[in-house]
Amino acid sequence: MKIIDAQFLTSAQSIVDSPSPDRAEVAFLGRSNVGKSSLLNTLVNRKGLAKSSSTPGKTQLINYFDIKFKTGNEEMPYLFARFVDLPGFGYARVSKSLKKDWNKNLTGYLEERPCLQIFVHLIDSRHIDLAIDKNVDEFLNKHKRGDQIIINAFTKIDKLKQNDLQKLKRANPDGIFISNLKKRGMIDLQNAITGYLFGS
Repeated sequence: MKIIDAQFLTSAQSIVDSPSPDRAEVAFLGRSNVGKSSLLNTLVNRKGLAKSSSTPGKTQLINYFDIKFKTGNEEMPYLFARFVDLPGFGYARVSKSLKKDWNKNLTGYLEERPCLQIFVHLIDSRHIDLAIDKNVDEFLNKHKRGDQIIINAFTKIDKLKQNDLQKLKRANPDGIFISNLKKRGMIDLQNAITGYLFGS
């Protein structure tokens, strides 16, 4: 199964003006400068689909993308999902703690969106012990429903020494390890997503 099409759908300020929850959603979240937009563009093989703000932490909109998968199954050749690009967090002028950093609209989306199935938490592999990421992990584990999962994706692994990368993998056996530059880990991430959403 692979992604064959990705289209920008809409931007929303809150769950109120978000599109109809008519398909499974995968939310991508991480602190500013973690490489979220680059990861999304590489994952769907579309340059410039997800746009990063020139001012980190400035973008406060929830961006929705419709994703089309080719299954290889003649009876059901295509499946659909929605990727959701959430505002980056971590800059003091935008926020100061998880609840205060993210506005109420974003928290409302994370807590109340009925079709949200997967949280992809992006973590810079060079800075894995930041308090902000630990707070996010605690928040997600506290609020996630029984039908939701969290995928920890460690970005920028091309900037690590091999020994440090192996140490990171041993400490996080369920993690996905990403290099946008070298396009590493994308198949692993896609398989983790489709495996949970579609059982494949």
